[in-house]
Amino acid sequence: MPEKILIFDTSILCCWLRIPGKDTAGPQNDPWDFGRISRLLLDEQKNGSTFVLPIASLIETGNHIAKCTGERFKLATALMDILRQSVQATSPWVPFTDQSALWEAIKLQELARTWPALAAGGTSIGDATIKHVAEYYAKAGYAVEIMTGDQGLKAYQPIAPIPRPRRRGG
Repeated sequence: MPEKILIFDTSILCCWLRIPGKDTAGPQNDPWDFGRISRLLLDEQKNGSTFVLPIASLIETGNHIAKCTGERFKLATALMDILRQSVQATSPWVPFTDQSALWEAIKLQELARTWPALAAGGTSIGDATIKHVAEYYAKAGYAVEIMTGDQGLKAYQPIAPIPRPRRRGG
């Protein structure tokens, strides 16, 4: 079974950090809050899952922190702790630099070509880049889950790889 990668969307980071006004996410029939996220992440970490912090989620969450009514310094410090863990590849975080291939000229040209159609359908540029992060890890053979309260973004989650049956010798 392939290793599982959890990709954090802004909505989940905001809930997990408890940013005022952004501390719940998702539809009424599938709500996310700090408790649900914390329990899930603890279980996923025990199961050996790896966490990914996309650049878009970092920037968007930082913007929400800078504009919130809560303790901005404390929240910003908590977000930067997550960034440091990602940069230093502190388990369970994957190295932040693994995403650098997605920001090369050819990938940015692909984004420039594909995003207008996505935008016409209501997909933000941040979500489009998170979609690319998910596809990047799926193509590398990982089982990928986009951690999000946004059902539109969740729809872009790659389908889990199908295990290939082993051939019998002989």
